[in-house]
Amino acid sequence: MNDNKKEIIYILRKSEGNPVSGQEIGEKLGITRAMVWKYVRALRKEGYDIRSSPKTGYILDSCPDKIDPEMLQGILKTSLIGNDIRYYSELESTNNTAREIAMSVPEGAVVIAETQKKGRGRMGTEWQSAPGGIWISLILHPSIPLENLSKITLVAGIAVTNALRGIGVDARIKWPNDVLVNGKKICGILTEVSAEIGKVDYVVLGIGINVNVKLSGLKDEVRRNSTSIANETGKPIDRTSFLASLLYELEQQYIRFKTRKFAEIVDEWINLSDTIGRNVKVMTPTMLIEGKAVGITEKGALVVLDKNNKKHEIIAGNCRYSD
Repeated sequence: MNDNKKEIIYILRKSEGNPVSGQEIGEKLGITRAMVWKYVRALRKEGYDIRSSPKTGYILDSCPDKIDPEMLQGILKTSLIGNDIRYYSELESTNNTAREIAMSVPEGAVVIAETQKKGRGRMGTEWQSAPGGIWISLILHPSIPLENLSKITLVAGIAVTNALRGIGVDARIKWPNDVLVNGKKICGILTEVSAEIGKVDYVVLGIGINVNVKLSGLKDEVRRNSTSIANETGKPIDRTSFLASLLYELEQQYIRFKTRKFAEIVDEWINLSDTIGRNVKVMTPTMLIEGKAVGITEKGALVVLDKNNKKHEIIAGNCRYSD
């Protein structure tokens, strides 16, 4: 895209829905109002919905449904996360690509794909990564022992939930790594690690969110239990702007994780939880545990109270509701 067109979009994005006059844009770019109008017409042909009025100026109502990495870099309000952005139209898996580059990029680097051919969830399950979603992997270098890895997933769940709530979507967290809206899955989180002798070298935090994904295109068994932001709000949203908000939330929660007592994070997770207080069946690698979810430990384990009032602390497992 022409540099002037990029600047016009950037200026209109930054105005957050307030009109910007052609004269003001022209002065910032060092071009005439007539040239501004020419670029605006060209942008409209490219799919940008730009309103104009002789008395007020230009307003950007919507952009083509595509993540714009340059615009993202321009509107990010982070200092660590997003300092290195790798954008792809399609990948096998953002987590795979992130793992390949993890030791050669700075902490906070983000891998983004418009679609994934082999996206996956926990325990190797398939994750459909259709156009219109946010499919990202974040590279982190936390100085934590390996047994504390599950804490990162809790932190990510809070960040995603806060970002969704920030746009009016009533999201809640399902242990261990899903975000739900009205009982349906809108986001999955996959945390992978490289470690030696109990010490973490790097963490790859994969996050998949159904933003403007067309649910009709999903497989039947997936569609029944899934939703999207567009489905919940009744309209598509600007994925670039939402991704900027998500990365900001991730950075804020990551800073809290490194600087505050984890008990505070646990309290917030519980407040946002869809799982605590529910009757659950949790399949672990060795057994099935049934009972009531009553809490989360500071290591991120789900606490389940069974029918004999025995407490189980489950660090990993597949959780289903039974109420």
